[in-house]
Amino acid sequence: MKSVVICGSSRYAQEIIEFAEKLEELGAIVYKPNLYRSNPEADWEALKDFDKKFVAMGLTHDHFYKMRLADVVYVFNKDAYAGVSTTFEIGYAAALNKPIYVYDGNDSEVCRKVLFSKEVKTPGDLIKYLQ
Repeated sequence: MKSVVICGSSRYAQEIIEFAEKLEELGAIVYKPNLYRSNPEADWEALKDFDKKFVAMGLTHDHFYKMRLADVVYVFNKDAYAGVSTTFEIGYAAALNKPIYVYDGNDSEVCRKVLFSKEVKTPGDLIKYLQ
């Protein structure tokens, strides 16, 4: 079984977590993003600007490490939304020559869209590409 790293906006944190859990139930090795700003135990607003820079750097490097480990990248881009961080991750995945599967292939940004391998809506469908 191949491994997958999930990328996506923290605005979809709960849905990303549920998607990852279903993949794991199906036997996949899943590297999940650290959705810091969606974590009730993390208080982003309480951090000083100086510290935010280092937290963001750590989270970015942690996720890039997970992307190097994974066989494929899955972008949970509901409603074709990909923010700045997700766009960076898509570019990094392309530089690593990783297949990039997406939840919604109707991205209006052609430079992102051309990098997508396939639109895949469910964990059950994605698992087929991880076999």
